[in-house]
Amino acid sequence: MSKSRSTTKQKLIETATELIWRNSYGAVSVDEICRKAGVQKGSFYHFFLSKSDLALATMDAGMQQVLQNYSEIFSPDNAPIDRFKLLVDHLTQIQVQKQKELGHVCGCPMMTLGSELAGRETDIEAKIKEICAAQLTFYQATLADLASDGQIDKDTNIKTKAEEIYALIVGQLFLARINNDLNFIKNNLKDAVIDLVGLKTKALA
Repeated sequence: MSKSRSTTKQKLIETATELIWRNSYGAVSVDEICRKAGVQKGSFYHFFLSKSDLALATMDAGMQQVLQNYSEIFSPDNAPIDRFKLLVDHLTQIQVQKQKELGHVCGCPMMTLGSELAGRETDIEAKIKEICAAQLTFYQATLADLASDGQIDKDTNIKTKAEEIYALIVGQLFLARINNDLNFIKNNLKDAVIDLVGLKTKALA
């Protein structure tokens, strides 16, 4: 692919990502994406079959960024419990930054997209599941380290506990978006996650 074609495709992906952050998938049209990206509509359909095809591309790009960030946050060089703390700090920083840029709380655009299209767009539904599974892998590895270190019960159901933590975080991001309020995320989410991890009293000292 030539540099100009690659740049055009990337510009469409970046513009769609911005508009989905700002509004929602349903509120964004192909015409609006092309207009903001400065790309002819014919060029859009050269790269993407449909708006949902572009949405998949934005999710792939977002997933790669998430995996890069998570690889740093959940590095074995960080103490296991600190990884969850760093995760909450990272998510909070993103939400605060986006609120300043866009004037409202955005929550998680990929999860918002998934909730909009659940049961209607099978490719997007599959991509959401892939993204969730990738994130849960980091959670499970960290919980396994905590169990191995004796900081949580060794008989903890790692898979279930990881899913509970993930549901807490995603749920709070949804509520923050709905209520346009980051107070819980900024003030309480870290403690809520740590409580849910279930550190033994000795490990909390």
